[in-house]
Amino acid sequence: MTDLNLLVTLDVLLAEGSVAAAARRLRLSPSAMSRALARLRETTGDPLLVRAGRGLVPTPRALELRDQVGPLVEAAQALLRPAQALDLSRLVRTFTLRASEGFVETFGPELIARVAAEAPGARLRFLAKTDRDSGPLRDGRVDLETGVVGQAQGPEIRAQALFRDRFIGVVRGGHPLSEGEITPARYAGARHVLVSRRGAEAGPVDEALAPLTREIATVVDGFSAALALARASDLVATVPERHTATLREGLFSFPLPATPPEITISLLWHPRMDADPAHRWLRGCVRDVTRREAPAPYTE
Repeated sequence: MTDLNLLVTLDVLLAEGSVAAAARRLRLSPSAMSRALARLRETTGDPLLVRAGRGLVPTPRALELRDQVGPLVEAAQALLRPAQALDLSRLVRTFTLRASEGFVETFGPELIARVAAEAPGARLRFLAKTDRDSGPLRDGRVDLETGVVGQAQGPEIRAQALFRDRFIGVVRGGHPLSEGEITPARYAGARHVLVSRRGAEAGPVDEALAPLTREIATVVDGFSAALALARASDLVATVPERHTATLREGLFSFPLPATPPEITISLLWHPRMDADPAHRWLRGCVRDVTRREAPAPYTE
């Protein structure tokens, strides 16, 4: 039968990359740690750590195991740890949330106020979401993330829908599209700024508008840049309605004459945080804040 204590030893060895350092961390003698490494090599059929100069470097098999063994050890430790009731008044913790542009501006103030009122010792740290890589959630650099669930997400990532959003058009006050009926031809005939992280020159709006085509004057990688250009020029920005509510203040917003599919903004987290009481509380805060009734969508 496999000794499951070897999982803890393996986790520490791969984290430290040194038999001596791992021995100190586990309060073992170097010889005992060397024997444990020998047992791990025999069990896995791989050398795991090999000599490189004065240090040790992990083998490809060790790198593969490193991403798996950490969560296993954390889950086991959480399972054996006595359950304690969450006392928000004594909670001291920094939570990291990653989201696309507009989320912090629209939902951040109320979320920060809610957290401060319920858990004064908790703090929120917001990061910009520049891709859909699940690595930050997996390795614990990010606690929560919001966005559209896609194929780039890791299959183990948990997702819970927050709200549905639709694309709308946005122009400066006094723009020709701020008056009169906005037909597909009028909308397509204007000059547009397209938001695309990958530099694409068409999107769901263009599919809905076919066979008409928009004149894309420029492509930017975020909603803030698109709205800044719309505010200072005759360009038309097309952005998600709820996600950009605060960013659009002072601009004229209108429903699109051709309707692309709505998008669902979800809350994402790693399953190892499922049972964490503080994490569950924060997930509830985000759900409550984002699910409140949206403000009036259009500014005349």
